[in-house]
Amino acid sequence: MPKRSAAKRTRTETPSLRGKIWIEIGGRPALTDAGADLLEQLDVCGSVSEAARRLRFSYRRAWMLVDAMNKKWHAPLVTKSIGGERGGGTKLTPLGRIVLRSYRDLQLRLEHLLDRSTEGFIRSTR
Repeated sequence: MPKRSAAKRTRTETPSLRGKIWIEIGGRPALTDAGADLLEQLDVCGSVSEAARRLRFSYRRAWMLVDAMNKKWHAPLVTKSIGGERGGGTKLTPLGRIVLRSYRDLQLRLEHLLDRSTEGFIRSTR
């Protein structure tokens, strides 16, 4: 089967609009996709090491991300407990749950907006 040139392939494929969203506080990122993914995994498994493994992050990267998020917000998004009878753990605070839920809702709204806008964009660029 003959190969199509990149120029020819581009003309026949339909474009789609995509975007990313993140939250900044003081002009610096306070929540990104990676942070939201980490918060979700922490909520599910309650362990930074397990959440890091699931996301293929280093343990250090995961802890640095948690620490950075906790410092950016007016209250922590994540709390940790050390040791104890059941071995400690990590969990989202009520603020952490609200921030994560709101962020995921914003992502869905952006995706829907871009999906609805794609047809008009395509029409205007033909």
